[in-house]
Amino acid sequence: MKELSQNFLMEPRLISRIVRSAGSVKDCEVCEVGPGPGNITRSIIQNMPSRVLIIEKDKRFTPSLELLAESSPVPLELIFGDVMNFNLEQMFNEDNKMEWEDKCPQIHLIGNLPFNVSTPLIIRWLKAISERKSAWRYGRVRMTLTFQKEVAERMAAPIMTRERSRLSVMCQNWCRVEHKFNIPGRAFIPKPNVDVGVVRLTPLKKPIIDLPFDIIEKVVRSVFSFRQKHCIRGVETLFPKPVREQLASELLTAAAIEPSTRPFQLTVSEFGRISEAYMNICKEKPDYMKYNYRGQKSDDNWPFVEINNSDSSENIISINEY
Repeated sequence: MKELSQNFLMEPRLISRIVRSAGSVKDCEVCEVGPGPGNITRSIIQNMPSRVLIIEKDKRFTPSLELLAESSPVPLELIFGDVMNFNLEQMFNEDNKMEWEDKCPQIHLIGNLPFNVSTPLIIRWLKAISERKSAWRYGRVRMTLTFQKEVAERMAAPIMTRERSRLSVMCQNWCRVEHKFNIPGRAFIPKPNVDVGVVRLTPLKKPIIDLPFDIIEKVVRSVFSFRQKHCIRGVETLFPKPVREQLASELLTAAAIEPSTRPFQLTVSEFGRISEAYMNICKEKPDYMKYNYRGQKSDDNWPFVEINNSDSSENIISINEY
């Protein structure tokens, strides 16, 4: 179904390579997102996990997936639903739960994600990681997922590269990002117009920027809103027009960042200093925290115009911007 952005991988060698990229899944619980006809599921089963859970939105796959569940030598649970609205809080065995600072739990998330949900989903999951909720209530659960190749490159991109983006900073702040390998589009049915990258993400014991997710997201989004310009231009959008230039200059001075630095030249730690400086300014003037450069039609009446910025998800799931 085109509206579900479905592209299925049929090549057994590449399917096995995706599962191997996750590391050993033997005796682990594995949750697969978007199994489709169950090709990756079969490869997971062959590696003898302790349990497999599959989350599928398209009920047309019910017969084949139910047959797979009946014939599986390991317990396989089929759940129909939209992973974008799915809470993994109670999905796994409590015996597999680990403390955050300990080794990763015996739990894996694996999925050949539809292109139209891959970026929004990983941003939601990064927020869950930051709050240690959903699957990450069990510890530092690892993810092995597919993305459009250009998205995979952005996720792993170092500074000073053309792929460096908001997504690079967000992913690398909370996870160790490994772009494992690429799969040509011709390996999928139907063939997409792009190649695919396989990425493994392992949550860090401690994020590089240890601040609330929404603060970091707002700062990174603002700075990268003018990717090719000096970073002060993006920082200015954090503040209403009457105080914009003054506070942006003060913020970068406090963060020890040269105003002429471009966003793709900034390290995650430097974004951390910018975020810290922004929070310090907002402590003195809390209304600035509510300011939304895009949502504010006019700064003339600021701060007397009420700003509704309670749902940051509207700002964090744009694929093109990441």
